[in-house]
Amino acid sequence: MHHANRCTLEKRHRFCILSNHWDTLSFCRRRDGEMKVLLLSAVLGLLYAGLGEAQLLLVPFSGEWKTHYLAASNKDIITEGGPFHIYLRHVQFHPNDTVDIDFYVKSDGECVKKRVTGVRQEGLLYDVEYAGQNKVRILQLSLTHIVGYVHNVAEDGKETDLVGIIGKRDKISDRRYQKFKKEATDRGIPEENIVNFTDNDDCPEE
Repeated sequence: MHHANRCTLEKRHRFCILSNHWDTLSFCRRRDGEMKVLLLSAVLGLLYAGLGEAQLLLVPFSGEWKTHYLAASNKDIITEGGPFHIYLRHVQFHPNDTVDIDFYVKSDGECVKKRVTGVRQEGLLYDVEYAGQNKVRILQLSLTHIVGYVHNVAEDGKETDLVGIIGKRDKISDRRYQKFKKEATDRGIPEENIVNFTDNDDCPEE
């Protein structure tokens, strides 16, 4: 069905899907929260259906993002001087199934800017070449916070699991932090291997 005019009443709040075809996707904006829920549902549904056009729906999630917390099975790689001691700045999703990620790492106390490019393989899974080979999967997706999982295979063959949370705001709620922590502990990463990036980010802004 390319065009539909469907209204649904749920918990006293009305919303409409004007079109559910990928190239004309639009919503009645009754309330911001409802629109966000519908948009996220559409994005996730199309991505997991394996539709090539679904990457287009990730474009609105592009913009300025910052690292809040990272956890790693090998904590050395997320402490200062490690390759994943990353201060995120910008994420740009492209319609051609790629994503550009701009960030800073620190070398001898100096902020060094870097960019890596990921290539979408399926759903919310990307291949990224950086400090070895990485499989990057988006676990939780919203317009204000993203939680991701990375499986890194370094050049020497050592494997590390990482979980991170990035956000649009300076702080995250305790509820979101607990969800992030659960994703980390579910993958065998102990709480003491979590690094807070919010309080020591002194690298330049975009």
